[in-house]
Amino acid sequence: MTSLEDFSSAFLDLSVSISLAILTISFVIIVVRTVKGPSLPDRVVALDMLVAVGIGFIAAIGILTGYYLYIDIAITLGLVGFLATVAFARFVLNRGLAGDETIMAEVDESIKRREAGK
Repeated sequence: MTSLEDFSSAFLDLSVSISLAILTISFVIIVVRTVKGPSLPDRVVALDMLVAVGIGFIAAIGILTGYYLYIDIAITLGLVGFLATVAFARFVLNRGLAGDETIMAEVDESIKRREAGK
């Protein structure tokens, strides 16, 4: 191998390691946001971000191992994640329209926090 090929191989390995570290940190932060909330829409957005980080993990592992079928799996996960986000959004919309007491309490709490901040 030439020196350029050695450098590019080492650079790719370092880049994948750094990206996996950053993805791990973001995964932990997103899990905290999912558990903490404070509202259902926050949790839905956090779950959508969790899918995006999962896609990043799969893609980085695919590059690291050289098994590029992982990229196809990441694309499939992206499509499934999009459908899950649409389903969650529809669920939130239907709960809000039905006048569910839990959602209405969260809306009232959000309005009070917003008014207190003014």
